[in-house]
Amino acid sequence: MAQSVNYAESGLRYAQDVVAGSVVACKWVRRACERHLQDLERAKNDPSYPWEFDAARAERPCAFVELLPHIKGKWARERRKITLEPWQVFIVTVVFGWVHRVTRLRRFVEAYIEVARKNAKSTLTAGLCLFMLAADGEAGAEVYTAATTRDQARIVFDDARAMTARDADMRMHLGVEVSQHVLYQPHTASKLQPLAAEGSTLDGLNVHFASIDELHAHKTRAVYDVLDTARGAREQALLWNITTAGSDRAGICYERRTHITKILDGVTQDDRQFGIIYTLDEGDDWQDPAVWPKANPNYGVSVFEDVLRAACTKAQAMPSAQANFLTKHLNVWVNADAAWMDMRAWDRCGNDLLTLEKVRHLPCWVPLDLASKVDIAAAPMVFHDAEDDRYYLITKGRFWLPERAVEIGANSQYDGWVRSGHMVATPGEVTDYDLIEDQLRADAAQLADLREVPFDPWQATHLANHLMAEGLPMVEVRQTVQNLSEPMKSLEALVLQGKLEHDNNPAMAWMVSNVVCHRDAKDNIYPRKERVENKIDGPVAVIMALSRALRNAEESIDAAINGMLVG
Repeated sequence: MAQSVNYAESGLRYAQDVVAGSVVACKWVRRACERHLQDLERAKNDPSYPWEFDAARAERPCAFVELLPHIKGKWARERRKITLEPWQVFIVTVVFGWVHRVTRLRRFVEAYIEVARKNAKSTLTAGLCLFMLAADGEAGAEVYTAATTRDQARIVFDDARAMTARDADMRMHLGVEVSQHVLYQPHTASKLQPLAAEGSTLDGLNVHFASIDELHAHKTRAVYDVLDTARGAREQALLWNITTAGSDRAGICYERRTHITKILDGVTQDDRQFGIIYTLDEGDDWQDPAVWPKANPNYGVSVFEDVLRAACTKAQAMPSAQANFLTKHLNVWVNADAAWMDMRAWDRCGNDLLTLEKVRHLPCWVPLDLASKVDIAAAPMVFHDAEDDRYYLITKGRFWLPERAVEIGANSQYDGWVRSGHMVATPGEVTDYDLIEDQLRADAAQLADLREVPFDPWQATHLANHLMAEGLPMVEVRQTVQNLSEPMKSLEALVLQGKLEHDNNPAMAWMVSNVVCHRDAKDNIYPRKERVENKIDGPVAVIMALSRALRNAEESIDAAINGMLVG
């Protein structure tokens, strides 16, 4: 394959330009670029790091795609070849360039690309389908295009088919035969074909590469799960998810998106998943053309300002058109509560050296959130130093869940957190509340100033009555908007101001990252989770503690003022 471009260098330069701010980009694109640059640095300086970047491997799919012809519009009429834009080069070189140091197999087994419509998603994906069919060196490669319907799946397939049919020299060189419903490469027994949408009809596949188009539109996870599990027999199979934003936060697409954002935020470690999301930043004005390139990396190439202006004008005049403009043209998820915590600010508040011994002399609140007996129970310790108005949070070993929840893999990280002491597994099928009672008794004995044990009466009344009878300062705090709104705002402010210090518990960080902020018409906020498996018990408990600590501070101020008035 002739080549006139150093694609690896082009991809690197794009990442550097994004991080430097010379390319307009949202935070998720910046973090994807930062991740690549950090990985390159680690691969250079850390011999134990298992991955390295192979520039030659990164270049091949880019060079291949740029040999393919355009098949639509004026560029097809002019018989021009595809030219990859820098953002596309970045994605392709990263996904295909990272390999294992020893085996030389590809690092990434799955890619998630979320970008607004008309950014040449289908063209790029069709080119990669052909590369994986005919030029990746895989014997008997099975390459599939999938979507919600067979017709939708044929969009990418038909693009690939048209590219192949238009170039006789390429067909002959690669030995690819074209038919209506499948592309064959007989000498390697490889094929490319579109799939029906019904997951139940897809058993028996042996996937080398599968693209899932518009993942947000999938009503069930059946197709994703079948293709995901059909890669097991291949050494370096790749699942390629490409989509625009949608509205179904309970669907498979938002699940994959959430996983990617946690990787990019550093909350979850997963070296085998690549992801990049082109969207607006929180607080951006969707009516401002200056932010539109964030969601449209092909702005000025295949996405044009006059088209977006017309769509924006329609959305401004017709509220019913606003959601469509946001999702399709600006790649913004609608009907989704906003992510609450700035996780980088949270990380900056972490201190591995913070221990109970250093803060046990301070006034303390130990909130209790028991949830259910098959779920996480939380009793973090919140300390307040009134002299410098700083809060300290101890959470290590303050979360309990039953051994059964760890064994069945409700969360793949539970086992590691239990082994490291960040969580406690109680024997059996359900959480042993007796162990939590014993811990609270021990807290009362060792803390210099246990002010209160705030608890939600749901699930906790029986335990609270036991401890109250023993003299522990149990205080009921119902999880209502009235009780949680102001302390939730205060917790966020403390983190952003660096006035809260925590003990760097990864389980707590995961739960904090799961909190989304629901805001009502009166600007009250309330913590929620978007999926049942996204636990938030730890941060909810801390918010409960702050509700009492803040009230205590207010009462102290009022008492001091009254004393001064009386004096």
